[in-house]
Amino acid sequence: MTLPASSRLQFTPDLNICRLLNGMWQVSGAHGRINPTAAIQNMFKYMDAGFTTWDLADHYGPAEDFIGEFRRQLIATRTQEALSNIQAFTKWVPRPGKMTRQIVEENINISLRRMDVSSLDLMQFHWWEYRDPNYLDALKYMAELQTEGKIKHLALTNFDTEHLQIIIDAGIKIVSNQVQFSLVDRRPKVHMIRFCQEHDIKLFTYGTVCGGLLSEKYLGQAEPGLFQLSTASLRKYKNMIDAWGGWKLFQELLLTLKQIADKHQVSISNVAVRYILDISEIVMFCGKRI
Repeated sequence: MTLPASSRLQFTPDLNICRLLNGMWQVSGAHGRINPTAAIQNMFKYMDAGFTTWDLADHYGPAEDFIGEFRRQLIATRTQEALSNIQAFTKWVPRPGKMTRQIVEENINISLRRMDVSSLDLMQFHWWEYRDPNYLDALKYMAELQTEGKIKHLALTNFDTEHLQIIIDAGIKIVSNQVQFSLVDRRPKVHMIRFCQEHDIKLFTYGTVCGGLLSEKYLGQAEPGLFQLSTASLRKYKNMIDAWGGWKLFQELLLTLKQIADKHQVSISNVAVRYILDISEIVMFCGKRI
């Protein structure tokens, strides 16, 4: 299988990526047991199919270690030059509190070692508590490390538009923000999309198929109970559906999507992802593979 040219995005002048990211939350421990050997083998299959870009985090279990091992095996079985075909975007999710240069650099160094890289393609920063303004100090120190070459590009995860504005006003260059965006959760359309367009910030979207709930598997099915929601993804996005309007309304959405999918001979999930990708008329989006 060869992906079409439209599957690629010139994310930054030095990074050409796949618009569908390989999300690695599944190795965090909340989605069942992972066989490391099989996981690395599958990473080769994804890369060879054209899915060359990974999204991970420091707290996604062994995700950063998997990238490091994948890179080493790639060099051993192919060439050093083959590394230029892959991109790995990680995150730092610290506990709120005082941020010093030492704290920030030590944590960045951990990701560098685990991923076996000299510079991080993209560091996506997340902060749990907006009432603690130390996130600005952390970002300023990361910007210093970017100048020194340890980080190529600086980004955010789950920041709202108000605090994204504060960060931009502080003179910190942000290239992307990762947010939840789907047919069930369309909050980015309120303010975020326009703001990002004005400031040349890309959006990475997750939850686009609601952990698999936006699929034929759940069409016409009774509302699942907690026991049936066997992964963190299913539990998370079932809660989103409840907040959005409930299971009955969700069934109406699935039925409508099924009619569209049948017309184009694709799946419900295909339609759900296409909806997000087509908003590229406003700003380019990357949908994470769930």
